[in-house]
Amino acid sequence: MKRIIELNVNGVVHEVVVEPQRTLLEVLRETLGYTGTKKACDSGDCGACTVIIDGRAVLSCLTLAVEAQGKNIETIEGMATGDRLHPIQQAFLDKGAIQCGYCTPGLVLSAKALLDENPKPSREEVKKAIGGNLCRCTGYVKILDAIEAAGEQAN
Repeated sequence: MKRIIELNVNGVVHEVVVEPQRTLLEVLRETLGYTGTKKACDSGDCGACTVIIDGRAVLSCLTLAVEAQGKNIETIEGMATGDRLHPIQQAFLDKGAIQCGYCTPGLVLSAKALLDENPKPSREEVKKAIGGNLCRCTGYVKILDAIEAAGEQAN
């Protein structure tokens, strides 16, 4: 049976009709058009669908949309301000931490959740924070460098 729920995505409240088994990933992409949240493995193994809910990085492919009602959801589309990239996004560009870019939104959001909580993480803390995000192109060194650089710019 379908339900009407409200999802607060990037500060905008959306009223949507969903079936209870629909994932947040499906609703974000297919209903609301937030296609920066990527659908890849659809089983919680790759991190491409990472969003931030109430300050915590979560896998939207494993989260039911109804579970996200009443919570603050952040997607990659909400990070930049106009033409100005968020410092984490800029650091990824500056450090060459992107190649094909498919994993980048999930990595950036995992990094944001970490840096919002701990602006000066150790290399090991950064590795742990992005441990659920798979990248097949970069080798991670530049990604780690970018996250550390973004943390240094925050202070």
